[in-house]
Amino acid sequence: MADYYILLIGIAITSGLVSQRLKYKFNKYSKIRLANGMSGAEIAHKMLDDHGIVDVKVISTPGMLTDHYNPKNKTVNLSEGVYSQRSTSAAAVAAHEVGHAVQHAKSYSWLQMRSQMVPVVSVASGLSTWIIFAGIVLMASGGGQLGFLISIIGLILMAMATAFSFVTLPVEYDASKRALLWLENANMLEQNELKMAKDALKWAARTYVVAALGALASLLYWAIQILGSRD
Repeated sequence: MADYYILLIGIAITSGLVSQRLKYKFNKYSKIRLANGMSGAEIAHKMLDDHGIVDVKVISTPGMLTDHYNPKNKTVNLSEGVYSQRSTSAAAVAAHEVGHAVQHAKSYSWLQMRSQMVPVVSVASGLSTWIIFAGIVLMASGGGQLGFLISIIGLILMAMATAFSFVTLPVEYDASKRALLWLENANMLEQNELKMAKDALKWAARTYVVAALGALASLLYWAIQILGSRD
């Protein structure tokens, strides 16, 4: 069991390091002005136009690294800095989020699957740990069978959230691929700017990888705790 604690701690430390590295990269590239002088919002509009997408709006949203695409109302939400900045990082993020809009327009299967999972996962991720705790407490207080069944329900919910983390990976990598391909083919970036955009999106993708591994490690830990209590 000690090995799992070490694994969880290792993933947590790695997650922190990757997040810090991502912030460093974006801060660094946000200071480098684009040769074409376009803002993140203008990059997003241009990419949408080039893909013939006319029913998606580009809006500004508060915060840092809060950028996302909302398939429900078809909006590309760019953080305040990305929306107005005319930097390499702003171009990379804006194009990445429009990449999700392109996925939506083309009915990209992994995005569709993730969207279908959202309602269930939004509930499962918040309740799973508490349900597992409740089951374990009940088992410890003498309600063995009922407590075990409750814990299994919590474990199933946690498994759904973990699956969501892994389904997210191809969605994010594909969006970055679409973004970088368009930025290059449309001659939106100089070669050195394109290299920086690739680097920034690479570190952004790694945060999702670490999150997925962390979710899997937690799932395995609780599975061993629950199933091991039956021995």
